[in-house]
Amino acid sequence: MAIFLTGSTGYVGAHVASELLENHGQSLNVLVRAKSDEEAQHRLWQSMQLHLDFDRFYDHLKNRITIFRGDLTGQRFGIEEKRYDQLVDSTDSIIHCAASLNRKSHKACFNVNLRGTLEMIQLARRIQDKHGLNRYSHVSTVAVAGERQNEVVTEDGSVDWSRSDYDPYARTKKFTEHMVANLLPDVQTTIFRPSIVLGDSRHGETTQFDMVQAFVFLASLPILPFRPNDRIDIVPVEFVSEAIAKIHVDPHPKHSIYHLSSGTGSQTFQELTNAISNARGKSGPSFIPPLEKPFQGAINFFSRFRKSKIGYTATLMKVFVPYLLWNTVFDNARVVEAMGRMPTKFSEYCYPLYQFSKDNNYKYKYVGWPAGTPITTQVERTVVAGGTGA
Repeated sequence: MAIFLTGSTGYVGAHVASELLENHGQSLNVLVRAKSDEEAQHRLWQSMQLHLDFDRFYDHLKNRITIFRGDLTGQRFGIEEKRYDQLVDSTDSIIHCAASLNRKSHKACFNVNLRGTLEMIQLARRIQDKHGLNRYSHVSTVAVAGERQNEVVTEDGSVDWSRSDYDPYARTKKFTEHMVANLLPDVQTTIFRPSIVLGDSRHGETTQFDMVQAFVFLASLPILPFRPNDRIDIVPVEFVSEAIAKIHVDPHPKHSIYHLSSGTGSQTFQELTNAISNARGKSGPSFIPPLEKPFQGAINFFSRFRKSKIGYTATLMKVFVPYLLWNTVFDNARVVEAMGRMPTKFSEYCYPLYQFSKDNNYKYKYVGWPAGTPITTQVERTVVAGGTGA
C-alpha cells in the first residue's frame, strides 16, 4: 500500500516526497500533471533532483513510486475509471500538499484550492468506504488566522470567521480546512499549517526564489517602514517536510492540528535585516514606521511596470508586505514536542541562501534526464489488504 501525495512537483511537496522515500521507507502514489508518461517522469525528476542524485531517484521510480497522470481540478483528476480504481485500491493514506499560492488570483485559488480539495475528499471517501483510510493529512497555512496584529496565535484559536482574510489564498485555505473537518468526520485527519517557508537550513540550494528576492530587496534598502522589534515567523523547509512526514506516519499523533512555525522563537526585523546586511558587509537599514503607507503606495505604483526589474520586485512586495506587518507569530509547542527540537533560526542560514541565489542569478540550474535512460514502465504495485499503517 502507498501514500497518495499531491504537490510532489512543488517545492514543499518534493521535500515531503524525499523525506517519505528516504527516511520512512514509504511507497508513494503521486499525481503529476503531464501529457505523457515521459513528461511526467521528467517533471518529477526535475522536482526531486534537489534531494536525490539520478540513480537514487530512478531506483525509487522503478520500485516505490507510481505516477498517476492527472489534473487536481478534474473529475476523478481526469483519470480513466480503471486507473482511478487502481489508485483507490493501492492507497491507504493521503497527504494533500498541492495548492495554488497565487495570492492575487481569486480564480486560481478557488479552482485549485477549493475544487481540488473537493476531489481529494471524494477520493478519501471512496477509499474509506472500500477498505479504510488510515489518515488524511491536509497542508494548509497559518494565514487562515486572518487579519491579526501583535498576537501569539494557537492552533485551536486560529480560525475566526468574523475576521477578514488577507488574500484569496488565505480565504480558500480556510474553507478547505472547514471542508475536511465536515466532510470526513469518520476519517483520522491532520491539518498542517506552515508559516513563511523560506530556504533549507542545511544548505543554500533552493528552487524557490521569490521570497529570497523580496527579503534581499528589503535588507538592501536604507530605510524600512516597519517597527524594528516586530517579529516575523519564518521556518525552514526541511523542518516543515520532516514534521509532515513524521507526524503523518505516526499512528497516534497527539493532536489534529499543528503549526509548522518558529513560534515565539521568531526573530525581529532588526535581527533578520542585520543578519543579511552583516553577511553582505553592509550596514543595516534604519526603521521609520510612519513611512508604511507611502511605502505601500510606492509599491502599488511601481507594480504597474511588471516587465521592468523594479516593477517585478514591487509586484513581489505587493503580495508579501501584508504578511510582514502582522507582528504575529504562531505557537509551535505541539510540533516542537513531536520533533524534539526547534526549527533553525533564519539568521543562521540566510547568508548561504542569499549567496546561492545571487550566484545563480535567482534561477536553479536543473539537470536534464540522462541521455539513453528509458522511462520506467508504470505498473501497479502489489496491493496488500489493510496496509502497514499510514
